[in-house]
Amino acid sequence: MSFEVVIPSSGRPSLGALLEALDGLHERVVVVDDRECAQPPLAVPELVRVARGPARGPAAARNAGWRACGSGWVVFLDDDVEPEPGWPVRLEAELDAAAPDVGGVQGRIVVPLPAGRRPTDWERNTHGLEAARWATADMAYRRVALKAVGGFDERFPRAYREDADLGLRIQAAGWRIVTGTRTVRHPVRPARAWVSLTKQAGNADDVLMRRLHGRDWRTR
Repeated sequence: MSFEVVIPSSGRPSLGALLEALDGLHERVVVVDDRECAQPPLAVPELVRVARGPARGPAAARNAGWRACGSGWVVFLDDDVEPEPGWPVRLEAELDAAAPDVGGVQGRIVVPLPAGRRPTDWERNTHGLEAARWATADMAYRRVALKAVGGFDERFPRAYREDADLGLRIQAAGWRIVTGTRTVRHPVRPARAWVSLTKQAGNADDVLMRRLHGRDWRTR
C-alpha cells in the first residue's frame, strides 16, 4: 500500500530523533517547515523532502504537506512523537488491511506521566491524548478522503480541535475511521509561561466546533 508521512515542524530538536526512527522510510517523508521564512533551512536526511509551510498553524501546515503528496494514504505525525519499534511494519499492515470504506486509521498514543509525584494540570491535559479520537499526532487518511472534504479547516489556528473537525467531516462524507495497533509515545513538553493564555484561546476553537458540528459533537 502506497503511503507518505507528513510531519509539520517548527524546528524542534525532537524532529531529528523522529526522522532517525523513520530510517528506511525517508523517501516517503515530507517535512513541512512551518517556521518564518527568514529561518535557515531545516537539517534533514538527504531523501527527506521539505515543503514550505505558510506559518499559519498546524492545520495550514498539514494541508501544505498532504497536497505535496501523491500516494494513496497520507500519515500525519507530530514532530515530537517517538514511534515504538515495529511502527512502520504495523502501519503498512494496517493500511493494507483497510476495507474500501475505511478513510482513516488512527494510531495509538501513549503519554508517559512522571513517576513519584502527582502530575501537573498541564501533564494531565496532555495525557488526554491517549483517549482522543482522530489525533493527528499519529493519524493516517486516504488522500482521496482528504481531497473530498478539502483537508483541514484553517480557521482552527492552533493545535486544538482541528483534527476532531476533520475526523467528523470525513465520517460525514461516508468514510469509516478505525484504530490500529501501531503506537507512538508522546512526551509531555514543558509548559510555557503563557499556557493559561493558550487555554483561553482554545475556548474560541470550542465555540467554532459547536457552531460547525453542534453541541453534541463529542458523542458522535
